[in-house]
Amino acid sequence: MTEALDISVTRVERSKLTGFNFDNLPFGKYFTDHMLEADYENGEWKSVEIKPYQPLLLEPSLAALHYGQSIFEGIKAYKDAEGNPFIFRPYDNFKRFNLSADRMNMPEVPEEIFIEGMRQLIEIDKNWIPAKKDYSLYIRPLMFATDTMLGVRPSEKYKFLILLSPAGAYFSAPLRIAVEEKYTRAAPGGVGFSKNAGNYGGSMKAATVAKEQGYDQVLWTDAFEHKWLQEVGMMNVFFIINNVAITPSLEEGTILAGVTRNSVITLLEEMGIKVEERKISIDELTEAYKNNQLQEVFGTGTAAVVSLVKELKYRDTVMQFDVASFKLAAAVKQRLADIREGKVEDTHNWLVRI
Repeated sequence: MTEALDISVTRVERSKLTGFNFDNLPFGKYFTDHMLEADYENGEWKSVEIKPYQPLLLEPSLAALHYGQSIFEGIKAYKDAEGNPFIFRPYDNFKRFNLSADRMNMPEVPEEIFIEGMRQLIEIDKNWIPAKKDYSLYIRPLMFATDTMLGVRPSEKYKFLILLSPAGAYFSAPLRIAVEEKYTRAAPGGVGFSKNAGNYGGSMKAATVAKEQGYDQVLWTDAFEHKWLQEVGMMNVFFIINNVAITPSLEEGTILAGVTRNSVITLLEEMGIKVEERKISIDELTEAYKNNQLQEVFGTGTAAVVSLVKELKYRDTVMQFDVASFKLAAAVKQRLADIREGKVEDTHNWLVRI
């Protein structure tokens, strides 16, 4: 564990919790009373403070607005069956955050600011963690460039923030997915593995076109042949073929190393399921479907945890699935819930107590 960090704290005079309705919470719309803020200048992090959630005063010449140096993470805090608050795997997000920072030529955030700052912030706002099944407190660390002059170069100043947002149960309906062959999310040597803002901005056009055609999202393919599968929307993807779980490899750097992805791989292996992290093509997938060997398709991510795919369209081939028969997707989602709720032992030390 990190040592206690001396953080300046200014509390709100009156909490927004008074009269707050936790029922039917839309994802990412409401924020807690406080946020963490820190600034990077002259090669060091300083002015670390927890303060009331409030607007930022920014100049229109802010470097992040012009040149895209902006990264973030998504983490969740829960309460177990006894009401004890904890964070799910924050150290994994901390490591990935700094991998993103390195790729975007930004400074690393020290562990005592990221982890201990997060812990102290949640300790102050822990009453915002909904004590309801499948509810959580969504945690959004982010960093962006704050130089205020134009010029394509790495910024010399940065701001780091942690925001907290209570989130309701994310009951995502089974998805209809179109295989994307025109737009590209990532290529080797690019920034696909980093959680930077541009990856999300660049994905929206393809998603909008898919929705216009009656689909919820796209299954991304590689930039060169448009046949090697990458992610589904903004989630990692799993295919169950002949009782083997296959998920695209991270080796080319085009896919985000999802914390939920890693958790699902671990749990599947513990269940005795063979897991293959490798390249998989759309041709292999359609062939498996035609031979009745493709049993399940699902995405994994922080928001929905596991999202089932009921239809997958590739050119003239429409693959349809009975999601009610998906056994492995349901099993790993339940196993994760049982770990969070303390129903089974956390043998991997994924839960970090507040």
